[in-house]
Amino acid sequence: MSDPADVIAKESDPVTDTYDDEEQGNRKDPGNKWLRTRKGDEIGDTAKRQRVLKKRQDTWDGTPKFEDEERKPKKKVACFLSYCGTGYHGMQLNPPAKTIEGDLFDAFVKAGAISKNNSNDLKKSGFMRAARTDKGVHAAGNVISLKLIIEDPDIVEKINSYLPEQIKFWGYERVNKSFDCRKVCSSRIYEYLMPTYSFLPPKPNSPLAGQIAEAEKEFPGTTRKDPEGEKFWEEVNEELAKAGITEDQLAQIREANREGIQLTVPLELADKKSREISAAARRRFRITKEKLDLMREALNIYLGPHNFHNFTNGKDYKDPSAIRFMKSLTVSDPIVVNNTEWVSIKIHGQSFMLHQIRKMIGMATLVVRTGCPLKRIEEAFGPEKVNIPKAPALGLLLEQPVYESYNAKLEKFGYNPLSFENFASAIEKFKREQIYDKLYAEEERENVFYGFFGFIDGFAGYDEQNGTSIFNFLTARGIQKESPKTD
Repeated sequence: MSDPADVIAKESDPVTDTYDDEEQGNRKDPGNKWLRTRKGDEIGDTAKRQRVLKKRQDTWDGTPKFEDEERKPKKKVACFLSYCGTGYHGMQLNPPAKTIEGDLFDAFVKAGAISKNNSNDLKKSGFMRAARTDKGVHAAGNVISLKLIIEDPDIVEKINSYLPEQIKFWGYERVNKSFDCRKVCSSRIYEYLMPTYSFLPPKPNSPLAGQIAEAEKEFPGTTRKDPEGEKFWEEVNEELAKAGITEDQLAQIREANREGIQLTVPLELADKKSREISAAARRRFRITKEKLDLMREALNIYLGPHNFHNFTNGKDYKDPSAIRFMKSLTVSDPIVVNNTEWVSIKIHGQSFMLHQIRKMIGMATLVVRTGCPLKRIEEAFGPEKVNIPKAPALGLLLEQPVYESYNAKLEKFGYNPLSFENFASAIEKFKREQIYDKLYAEEERENVFYGFFGFIDGFAGYDEQNGTSIFNFLTARGIQKESPKTD
């Protein structure tokens, strides 16, 4: 019997994770980091790359630039690598931006794995990646396929000598000439790391908390109670009161931040002190088993085939390519790093669309923290449009592509299966030093997750078409049907 995933989605569907370079716009979300996404990103970026590559090709008349270079045989291989995406504009070559493929291809040429005469175009080597990660996204394991010169027994070490610490080339396996690491990839596993304070309910007196309370009056008994969260905010408010910070001051600070008004000196001091108190409380927070199990229950709603048109950009409900198959979703037990508690979420699916994972995490987390019914996730698979915020890119990394079905075919050709098993211990060390440690440090330094949820709690925008709150779907009112269009 064939895998249901093979029926649900095409293996050739593109795999993308996240863009962070959103265009400017909405005054109440000046960075457009969470809500809005730029239409035509892929079209514009592709056109730009094609113009650069065409310019390169137009300046080449077909004559080898290095006529004295010795021609060496090339072999088709599948290569295993890991990288930290911090400081890179994604994996895919996109001149003149700094990318993983740019540094990798440069190292191949310098190490002699790609000839200098073939150094002006990836296509000459038949380059393909199993999954394209975007700006700031890491990969504990990724696969590329291409033709390399591998006569030198020390070629792996030579390639690594030209790579920065953030990129590691583990090795390669011989494959048949028609092999394409993206098209034959059966599925992908992603990991998402997030601090457990992310599951705390919205701040009391915030716009979102007010919307939740108002909706509950109309539909009593709909919203879940959260005694754990209520106790947390009560303790924070007690500490603020002891520090002499009044609710009136906090209200003025929230309004000033929302409107971009400069704070007076007393308010600046109160704001700084309140942030310090809140930050210390978040670091002390430890999630209960009940709340963690609730998140597990929410994520399990994604299992199987569903219409994820609301979890990406530019997909209509009737678009068949919006149907994706999720194989498994797991949430680890929490661990404490630098006094902050974290959990790891693993998502195993056949293929993913632009922003899909970040929106899946965002939806599940927001449903848990706002107390609205978990079935709201299932309702988001329906035809109504929902503006689901993207969880921060910081926590996302590609765990590895999976080649279950194709490994059997490789054995028939006499090749070894494609697996990261031989590099497992080295990859774990790389993840800890180059990905996890940097991720934890950035959150501690920048408070990325606090910034995301703080924006959600404080957002006062409305859906212009319906005249309702953009976050009504997180309240007892639920997902609003679109008003009929009028001429």
